[in-house]
Amino acid sequence: TPITMDLLRGAQELEPTARGLLPHRLPGWARAQCADPQLAMAESQPAGCRLVFRTRSTVIELEALRTRPAYRGVPMRPDGLYDLLIDGQVTAQHSLSGGNILMKDAATGTEELLPGAPATIRFADLPDRPKTVDIWLPHNETTELIALRSDHPMEACPITLPIWLHHGSSISHGSNALHPTGTWPALAAADAD
Repeated sequence: TPITMDLLRGAQELEPTARGLLPHRLPGWARAQCADPQLAMAESQPAGCRLVFRTRSTVIELEALRTRPAYRGVPMRPDGLYDLLIDGQVTAQHSLSGGNILMKDAATGTEELLPGAPATIRFADLPDRPKTVDIWLPHNETTELIALRSDHPMEACPITLPIWLHHGSSISHGSNALHPTGTWPALAAADAD
């Protein structure tokens, strides 16, 4: 299934890359106004971004390339998680293997991109019935979307609920949350429908 903006919620645009598509939470004209690497990293981490579609698929695969931030001399943070929701309920969580590491050196202020390979997460044994599926992208890893595959067709869902646009800090980004639907904006939005 082609990954298009009508399947993606929480992002302003999809930037074509050499391998796939990079969701951005800020539009290009806004990113062009500030060359700060910290802002670029934060806005490219898809906090609140998710793929949403209707399908009767029992198997769904998402191929992606992650970029994890890291700091020289500091242990790596836990892998980002993808939350799979069926009809609004979290039913599975997976992390992606491989990927890039953006190694930062706090002493020198330098960054080095250590390249890695894309990987595929597979959600299997899903109920064989029509359902709404949400795949929440990790809130703490930049994620290039490469391919979306399933054993039945997928169709975009119309947006029927109010949209909450939130601007905030690392706390509202979910920097200490354990998974993407566990950030406080995601929890508050779900609670408020």
